[in-house]
Amino acid sequence: MLYSFIKRTTRNKYRQERPMLRQEISQALTTALKAQEKRRMSTLRLVMAAVKDRDIANRTAGKDPVGDEELLGILGKMVKQREESARIYEEGSRLELAEAEREEIAIISEFLPQQMTEDETKKACEDVITEIGAQGLRDMGKCMALLKERYAGKMDFTRASALVKSLLQ
Repeated sequence: MLYSFIKRTTRNKYRQERPMLRQEISQALTTALKAQEKRRMSTLRLVMAAVKDRDIANRTAGKDPVGDEELLGILGKMVKQREESARIYEEGSRLELAEAEREEIAIISEFLPQQMTEDETKKACEDVITEIGAQGLRDMGKCMALLKERYAGKMDFTRASALVKSLLQ
């Protein structure tokens, strides 16, 4: 009897602490279900499944449930996977599958913050380099760590890494 109370209390606590982004995705899924939008439903279900998988992994490791920061990382990873799939489908002349992947990218991207433009990224990289006083490539790790701390979810770090590398050489 005591065990069921503890279990129920833990479950209710978890539900109350759900991050805002997770609620947005859940509400979007409900809306898609009501509107019978098949592509949107399947994509949002995949997102929720990925989040639940990460929740389970975190719970096993003794960590907290997925927060907004980690959720943004999951969404970014899903977008990159679909971009790669779309590219491969286009190379294989499977344009209908590439288009389906692009539709999924558009749906997932709705929940991501606006990405920085190329000019904004370059300006941020230059600012970090001058702030740290980076002299050469050995300081690249410090620059990237600071960029990731400040611009998590807003910047394409692959592109930023190339920019920092070119600016430090």
